[in-house]
Amino acid sequence: MNSIKEEILEILYEDALTPTDKIALMLGIEEKKVEKYIAELKSDNIIVKYHAMINWDKTDSHSVEAIIEVKVTPQRDRGFESIAKRIYKFDEVKSVYLMSGTYDLMVLISGDNLRQVASFVSEKLSTIDGVLSTATHFVLKRYKEDGVVLDDNTDERLVVSP
Repeated sequence: MNSIKEEILEILYEDALTPTDKIALMLGIEEKKVEKYIAELKSDNIIVKYHAMINWDKTDSHSVEAIIEVKVTPQRDRGFESIAKRIYKFDEVKSVYLMSGTYDLMVLISGDNLRQVASFVSEKLSTIDGVLSTATHFVLKRYKEDGVVLDDNTDERLVVSP
């Protein structure tokens, strides 16, 4: 991939709403070229989706997010792929990553409440052939996501000592 495309990707990663004319100005190229490169990045499945980053703590949303560590037995001739595919097909699953370290897959899920997440783990995830164990961690608060500080209400008062 050429460096112009990579620069376009970096700009769009920082702000997916950056207009093509502004990108062209930033890179010193014609807007038509930017549009062509973006179309190519989409057709090559490099740009797969645009999304808004939302600070859900500032909304009335009451969903629960969890990070689940999953240990699996890789399947012959398929490794981790087939188990990961079975997991990512569930609607509750937002992301699945193959990891190095003490567990094999990291699964990010969301549900309406703790009971729904627990039910997903006990009835769907842990019953998959090849899943050896799971460890569920509930997200209590987000401080920073994708490089953006979500809530910077730190107390800046001076400490007063007697």
